[in-house]
Amino acid sequence: MGKCSFYDLREKEVVNICDGRRFGYVCDMEIDTICGSICALIVPGEFKFFGFSRCNDYVIPWECVEQIGGDIILVRVVNLIPREKNGRKKKN
Repeated sequence: MGKCSFYDLREKEVVNICDGRRFGYVCDMEIDTICGSICALIVPGEFKFFGFSRCNDYVIPWECVEQIGGDIILVRVVNLIPREKNGRKKKN
């Protein structure tokens, strides 16, 4: 994999290779500030109330990223739990 800026990642759609689900586009990243590595990609949740309210964000661990292509990011995710706006995982 070559070099890629955050701006470049934001223009790529995230697709799950397990079920073909399209999560959307990267809106943020979690970075380990100690070692300077990417921990996770953050993709906004779906809109739920006539497009005015958004569900919780999805946090995709960097280990799940299989390949970064020209216009998509392929991830392998079996169970992805949305994260609430305050940073906690959503309770089932």
